[in-house]
Amino acid sequence: MELKKIWAMYFSPTGGTEKVVRGTAEALAAKLGLPVEVYDFTLPGARETDAVFGEGDLVVCGTPVIAGRVPNVLLPYLTGKVKGNGALAVPMVSFGNRNFDDALIELRNILEEDGFKTVAGGAFISEHSFSKTLAAGRPDEKDMAIVKEFGEAIAEKLQSGWEYTAPAYVKGCDPIRPYFKPQDRNGEHIDIRKVKPKVSDACCGCGLCAEVCPMGSISRENVKEYVGICIKCCACVKKCPTGARYYDDPGYIYHKEELEELYARRAEPEWFV
Repeated sequence: MELKKIWAMYFSPTGGTEKVVRGTAEALAAKLGLPVEVYDFTLPGARETDAVFGEGDLVVCGTPVIAGRVPNVLLPYLTGKVKGNGALAVPMVSFGNRNFDDALIELRNILEEDGFKTVAGGAFISEHSFSKTLAAGRPDEKDMAIVKEFGEAIAEKLQSGWEYTAPAYVKGCDPIRPYFKPQDRNGEHIDIRKVKPKVSDACCGCGLCAEVCPMGSISRENVKEYVGICIKCCACVKKCPTGARYYDDPGYIYHKEELEELYARRAEPEWFV
């Protein structure tokens, strides 16, 4: 197959996934002398139409990890509107320093079922959506050097005469394991699925939170009102210019603090070519 274009395709509410996907695509494209095009499906409008690819395309496709899996809110889009038609693909996930569990192999399987031929896969670390200290500032300079190495290794594989025979090997269990469930120290499940941020008097009503919410769940007319689900991506929290959005749910706070305590070590990327 003669490649013609590299695509950087991602869902990235706070920017970490975007950074590693674009970095991989750009390193790959530079090595192969091909153009790069971006397909950002973070906001709801971008997921309303089909994403159609074909032979000659290589799509580096990335999502964050939520509860050890591909975010379930993306499954209808990824399984119903993304069409590979024989294009090559590189699944990538970014996780907040705990573990990527089965997210990478799940994304690989989805892309294969969509009609892509997977070449490689990678799991990289991004600052945890809940926290300002857990994997703070990542992906950092060291991570991005590994991203470049990953992209160049994929290019070298393709240049070596590689031909598709089976889905790319990546780490994970198949069948896919259940979603990770946070627990307290008594082993009781902490259910934060319906928890949403609160809004303090510091809110200036600028509306940025409504613009960046990947679920379109914040009212543009009244930014203190939620009109849909919250996936705890924390785009509205981290991007608020006045720091007006915050979580005060005890279960959420407990889980956040436990993650910060248990997973303070520096997790390292894993890639498979």
